[in-house]
Amino acid sequence: MNGNKILRWSIVIALGGFLFGFDTAVISGAEQYIQRYWSLNAFQHGLTISIALIGTIIGSLGGAYPSDALGRKTTLYLVAALYLVSALGCALSTNWYLFLAFRLMGGLGVGASSVTAPVYISEIAPAAKRGRLVALFQFNVVFGILVSYLSNYLIASLAGESWRLMLGIQAVPSLVFLLLLFRVPESPRWLILYRNRVQQARHILNTIDASTAEAIVQNIVQAATEKQMGKKPRLFNASNKVPIVLAVMFAVFNQVSGINAIIYYAPRIFEMTGLGASSSLLSTVGLGVINFIFTLLALNLIDRFGRRTLMLIGSFGLIVTLALVSWCFYSGSGGITVAVFLFIYIAFFAFSQGAVIWVFISEIFPSSVRAKGQTLGSTTHWLMAAIIAFAFPYVAERAGGGTTFLFFAVMMIAQLLFVWRVMPETKGRPLEQLEHQLILH
Repeated sequence: MNGNKILRWSIVIALGGFLFGFDTAVISGAEQYIQRYWSLNAFQHGLTISIALIGTIIGSLGGAYPSDALGRKTTLYLVAALYLVSALGCALSTNWYLFLAFRLMGGLGVGASSVTAPVYISEIAPAAKRGRLVALFQFNVVFGILVSYLSNYLIASLAGESWRLMLGIQAVPSLVFLLLLFRVPESPRWLILYRNRVQQARHILNTIDASTAEAIVQNIVQAATEKQMGKKPRLFNASNKVPIVLAVMFAVFNQVSGINAIIYYAPRIFEMTGLGASSSLLSTVGLGVINFIFTLLALNLIDRFGRRTLMLIGSFGLIVTLALVSWCFYSGSGGITVAVFLFIYIAFFAFSQGAVIWVFISEIFPSSVRAKGQTLGSTTHWLMAAIIAFAFPYVAERAGGGTTFLFFAVMMIAQLLFVWRVMPETKGRPLEQLEHQLILH
């Protein structure tokens, strides 16, 4: 097994996750400068911040089509180009409408990469290392968020229109990603299923693991034969009901944990408990560092202990920390206490849902509909993210922080039951074996 080569390929593809995280978080440091530059009213400001999320939903919805029609690698070329053009366009825009268009392009890249990158890595990774390698994508998302926070902090001290450099500097890793993609092969599973290039795929699989290559080739060829005999692969049919339910529920639970409400509105949450100006730092670099550390820990444990184990531990931790935050609001405890509990919450989330979601969803669908299944999970994730981010300020104001965080805690109790009773373990299982297990479940 050529472990070093597979690791290099996975790291290159996971750079799409780095750009995903950087693009998502970098706007937090620039948004006040942008509002002043164009004298935006509240509606225009909100649209400017959320336009990338709209692009993300569109990109995740459409991500399966180029991934299946053009190939995983070609789609990632398009993703890299979107990131590059978006970064340069946002940095150079002097027209607000053009700026919106370029931010939308960045969101399209985020959505498409959340579909294609995990699928690609899952299709080239050996079963024993698949969890760790796919989790590199999430690790790089978190790393990108952290680097964007640090980059914003350093650039903010520069004179002039520093927001342009905050957004434009993303062009550098985007260009690196685009150039490094020339060094990785196409997915062998895509080559057989969609182009019937068996020899080319066999060569790549032999590079990955010669002892399993021929068996994998035969399994994929069989699936391709069924596809050519008229059994057109459709995501929404009875045989795929188990992976569909698993993907949708997993994505929903990811967001009803309150993660995006906490990341987007941490300053507001801290102010609700009486915490002062230090909340800004706590909600950016501090959260990013904790997220990074515990994602790295999960990356090293996900193939050793399995996806379910991480999710069970994380679910318990999320329930306890969210319940404690709720209690702080009801009892009127100080902001420092809430901040501590939220930092612990971020650690449990990064260790479980944050690390597991893209791994698990990329594993559970048959090869013939994997990109479409990843699209379903990714789109559900981003739709729920938009709903939670939109609703949180209103719900928190009307219902209060105690009730809002109690709702998140109850949802995590439901997640614990889902993991315990429904979620299968996918650790170390070949993708084709998982396919038969879940279809016959």
